[in-house]
Amino acid sequence: MVSEHSDAQGGDTAALALKILVAGGFGVGKTTLVGAVSEIRPLRTEELLSEAGQLVDDTDGVDQKVTTTVAMDFGRITIRSGLSLYLFGTPGQDRFWFLWDELSQGALGAVVLADTRRLEDCFPAVDYFEHRHIPFVVAVNCFSGARRYGAQDVSRALDLDRGTPVVLCDARDRDSGKEVLIRLVEYAGRMHTARLLDSVG
Repeated sequence: MVSEHSDAQGGDTAALALKILVAGGFGVGKTTLVGAVSEIRPLRTEELLSEAGQLVDDTDGVDQKVTTTVAMDFGRITIRSGLSLYLFGTPGQDRFWFLWDELSQGALGAVVLADTRRLEDCFPAVDYFEHRHIPFVVAVNCFSGARRYGAQDVSRALDLDRGTPVVLCDARDRDSGKEVLIRLVEYAGRMHTARLLDSVG
């Protein structure tokens, strides 16, 4: 989703709105990140975990989690004058993956949140965006008590394509989340420009 419109006062300023996905495994902090950075009250579709859901959802490592996103989270942040990001947080469980294709339509790029205690949980999101050639950054949510790893270590463990950014963040902190989003916009912009040049070269 990319849209432009003129200033309501008749000026020449054009506003640009970009669609960003926030993805990753179950309980990694997607809802938290969207809520922390959004300048509007975020839309959340969280429901209490049910006994039926506990039979299919892997809650190892997130035993304290009592809710789950069943459709998406939505928020908005203005990065600078004339540039806004619309954030769509994806559900983390396999049973909601049918929603991903709809949510990814028109997206500039994605943030893949990772938890080093359950790093394998973000493999499906990494594969999804790599196969669809959607630019993404991996943001390691530094949970309290989790062992710290450097960006290069995480990149090797996930077998990321060369140049895919890995950043450390705190999903609860607005400034930290905003830095992740800025890094994504810069990276996605470079990737789209390179592809455009390749197509006309």
